[in-house]
Amino acid sequence: MIALSVVVFIVLQRIDAPYGMTYSGRWGWSVPNRLGWILMEWPVFIAMVLLWVLSPRRGEPALIVMACIFLAHYFQRCFIFPFILRGKNRMPLAVVSMGVVFNLVNAYMIGGWLFYVSPAEMYGVSWLYSPLFILGTVIFIFGMVVNISSDSIIRHLRQPGDSRHYIPKGGMYRYVTGANYFGELSEWLGYAILTWSLGGLAFFLWTFANLAPRARAVHGRYIKEFGSDYTSLNRKYIIPFIY
Repeated sequence: MIALSVVVFIVLQRIDAPYGMTYSGRWGWSVPNRLGWILMEWPVFIAMVLLWVLSPRRGEPALIVMACIFLAHYFQRCFIFPFILRGKNRMPLAVVSMGVVFNLVNAYMIGGWLFYVSPAEMYGVSWLYSPLFILGTVIFIFGMVVNISSDSIIRHLRQPGDSRHYIPKGGMYRYVTGANYFGELSEWLGYAILTWSLGGLAFFLWTFANLAPRARAVHGRYIKEFGSDYTSLNRKYIIPFIY
């Protein structure tokens, strides 16, 4: 998975993921954005719950907490985010299908590690007040707040019936084009730290491989549409002051 993330990062430098601002009908059948997000996100939520409840280690406190942190993200993405979307954008079924596979593999890697493969002595109750867990959890919460608040800024750029594009401002948009992507990237960096697992690291690298090219593509679209009004803001793509 880590090796594949490098390949995906390279490929996505040349191919724009066809959803949202860069949607393309050339990718075949599509569904409304709201339905696409639900179909793409609910399998990982169910998969993690099943890996949890079917495990003989399902009652271990540290594993429960780490599973709940993981599920908190997907609860928001599956059961809240789709229902507050605005607009009538569509999402290709090809993107939905790839998202489902990606999410299920990550649930298998992370849930499988936590509940079935990790050494029994690694995640005792003391793990919950270890420096790695505390640091990772703080970064995860920070990222989730940034992700949700940035999505809210985008969602309120238009009035009902308006289809024009506007430059998002405020929050982390002061520093990067993809503030919502930066938030999600921060979440999975935090999760990789709080679990201190190879599966968590792979998920973080995949998130970067998917979202960094996406942020770069959106950055290019804004420059094309707004010109110097946008370039004068001196924003990076996804990581403040760096990239």
